[in-house]
Amino acid sequence: QVQLVESGGGLVQAGGSLRLSCAPSGSIFKFNAMGWYRQAPGKQRELVATITSFDSTSYADSVKGRFTISKDNAKDMVYLQMDSLKPEDTAVYYCNAKIFYTSIPTIDYWGQGTQVTVSS
Repeated sequence: QVQLVESGGGLVQAGGSLRLSCAPSGSIFKFNAMGWYRQAPGKQRELVATITSFDSTSYADSVKGRFTISKDNAKDMVYLQMDSLKPEDTAVYYCNAKIFYTSIPTIDYWGQGTQVTVSS
């Protein structure tokens, strides 16, 4: 059973920064990609950023230039550095891990979520 544990959320003023951390159970090498999603009240969950096992990254347009996803293979950790935060970044942020298979659909694992609130 894979578990993903997020930490680092909180309340911050607009323009401030937060760093989210995701600690999966076991090695991150078993995942083909890891990422962060967020869900604001009344909205669908949306992709924020991803990083593959080859360290290729991608970002939602709304966070490009402000957020940075990274991973530390030695510590088996994934991070989301969030700078220049805006009130519209307020959401529950979820860590995600994916394992790709050729014969069955991708398996997704999710953390429990961490609240990020940005005040204006």
